[in-house]
Amino acid sequence: MTHTLGELAAFLGGELQGPADLSIEGLAPIDQATPREITFITHGRFARLADQSRAAAFIVSQEYAGLARPLIIVAHPYLAYARAAALFAPPVWRWPGISDLAYLGPAVALGQEVSIAPLAFIGAGVHLGDRVTVMPGCVIGDEVQIGAGTLIYPNVTIRERCTVGARCIIHSGTVIGADGFGFVPGEAGHVKIPQLGTVVIEDDVEIGANCAIDRGALGATRVGRGVKMDNLVHLAHNVEVGEYSLLVAQVGVSGSTKLGKRVTLAGQVGVTGHIELGDGVQVGAQSGVHRSVPAGQTVSGSPARPHREWLQIMGHLPKLPDLYQRLKQLEQDVSELSARLDQEQEISKLKP
Repeated sequence: MTHTLGELAAFLGGELQGPADLSIEGLAPIDQATPREITFITHGRFARLADQSRAAAFIVSQEYAGLARPLIIVAHPYLAYARAAALFAPPVWRWPGISDLAYLGPAVALGQEVSIAPLAFIGAGVHLGDRVTVMPGCVIGDEVQIGAGTLIYPNVTIRERCTVGARCIIHSGTVIGADGFGFVPGEAGHVKIPQLGTVVIEDDVEIGANCAIDRGALGATRVGRGVKMDNLVHLAHNVEVGEYSLLVAQVGVSGSTKLGKRVTLAGQVGVTGHIELGDGVQVGAQSGVHRSVPAGQTVSGSPARPHREWLQIMGHLPKLPDLYQRLKQLEQDVSELSARLDQEQEISKLKP
């Protein structure tokens, strides 16, 4: 797919500096781009590579508008790069229509241009909106509702009565609507609590590979509009994730916890159950959050604490071995001094 530099500048809403008819066939990193590709600069260390780059043109901010190369000047180069990449991305493979090797249960309702690949299982009473794509090996349980334009990659399982919104992307291996982890200890063992709720995924959500989103014990586990989840994320029963939040790889959120809007949980964060993280909360990687966090705060560590405080603690940790040795020496000095004082007192008592 080819676009001219002028077309790209108009699409990105940027200022063109260079020949409008310059043909661009793709995007590439600054050190790998060919004379047929465009690249972008977001940091000074990349700007230093511009003279050696073979790229046909550059997406830059006003800071680098002085480069003597064809440019598209925008306010946010990284965002512009993402939008440009979408123009050059190859279309997602779609099975043409409904495969004869797919199973469709009774009372399935299909919108226009639905794609169902071989070996997909579609249960009874399922509703698939317009342009939904279901790839091979997917299992869609009874009475599931899936909104228009949603893309479901191979081997995804969506259990009965769950709802997925429009324009969602669900990557391979994800399970939506498995039973929540609910048991009551009894004399004869652990008694299972039936998980009677559902999962609701709102519009424009992307869920990475091998994620697990458990159904509510009662009511719904809910993922808000625009949420983006990395691979290997687990949401327990009745968790609520606010709009436009980001959950990075290997995050785990325990039952009935509520995340506000635009919350960011970095990699391997664990959040205990029945607490709330307010709007805009950011949690550093590998942190353990054990109590509610007010809106707007940034926390790190395990147990999580204000980020600046955590940085101070981490700064002191390398000094602990030396401090320990100094403390041992001080204890020895004090002990010797105390013994000497006791000896002097005993001697003084013996004097006439």
